[in-house]
Amino acid sequence: MFKGRAILLASTLLATTAFSAHAEVNVVASIKPVHSLVAAVMEGVGEPGLIVEGAGSPHNYALKPSQAQMLESADVVFWIGHELEAFLEKPLETIAANAKSVELIDAHHLVKLGFREGGAFEKHDHGDEHGHEDHAEAEHDHDHDHEEKTEAHDDEHDHDHDHETAAHEDDHDEHAHGEYDAHIWLDPINAKAMVHEIEETLAKADPANAAKYEANAEAVSARLDALITEVSATLEPVKDKGFIVFHDAYHYFENRFGVTAAGSITVSPEVMPGAERVTEIRAKVQELGAACVFAEPQFEPKLVSTVIEGTKAKSGVIDPLGAELADGPDLYFEVIDNMADSIKTCLSEAS
Repeated sequence: MFKGRAILLASTLLATTAFSAHAEVNVVASIKPVHSLVAAVMEGVGEPGLIVEGAGSPHNYALKPSQAQMLESADVVFWIGHELEAFLEKPLETIAANAKSVELIDAHHLVKLGFREGGAFEKHDHGDEHGHEDHAEAEHDHDHDHEEKTEAHDDEHDHDHDHETAAHEDDHDEHAHGEYDAHIWLDPINAKAMVHEIEETLAKADPANAAKYEANAEAVSARLDALITEVSATLEPVKDKGFIVFHDAYHYFENRFGVTAAGSITVSPEVMPGAERVTEIRAKVQELGAACVFAEPQFEPKLVSTVIEGTKAKSGVIDPLGAELADGPDLYFEVIDNMADSIKTCLSEAS
């Protein structure tokens, strides 16, 4: 009799656990690195949908009917913001009007860097009359203490942000949109801030699984700390070597790990550079003795061959989106690792 009751009780507990471990929300993420971080926080509970698949680029993506259906049934949508995924703006206002839209570029304690201009970095035309040099410098100065602030914030695990502060930040960000580089995920410290925002959002949308989301977020943050240590060691030997990137997407990665791109072939990857721009970059490669010029799998690689023609520079590939990587919780870590390995390999061979 007692044994029967024990079995019944165990079965009931298992059923309850299984039920509470199932996500009560439909979640969608925009690009693969965001999807990876969301998937890591949701691991063991559910899986988010993904909009920009494979080698697609958020700079020139066209929404498919199946993805429109995904947005229509979504409860929560995580994306970087309109600075990166402009194609999502109208669908989020119309198709996904009932979903909670979370722009991760507005995540609490996330550090934003201004656009780079001058030299081999062209001026960004983003409709803002104000210069960005001051913003970049201010953000760079702020960078010395942001890691401590982010880590302290991670330790709090407080799901109730001060509404007054949030309102103030929202007001600030309303004016800040368009002033900042949107490739925020390429700094793993920013990824920690994004993970915290993802966890808080999911905990509020699906309180039955809040404890699981929080535990997963803690584990992901610890992995991100380890990733920073590992990548810093990988890049240490090549920190003083110059390179050129396909488009100016790597400011956050460079700022975190102490490597520096001397310029970019193009500012907006959807707009191909003219002959004058290519000539300018080739001259820059020769002038700086840039060791490598990096292509990206999403865009035309022949441009890189044209740029390095007649120079001693080598070519390599770095992929900020994980075009050929399997989607899931590990993709983000593979993206950052692979970028570091590609940069180190090309720069080492060039020397």
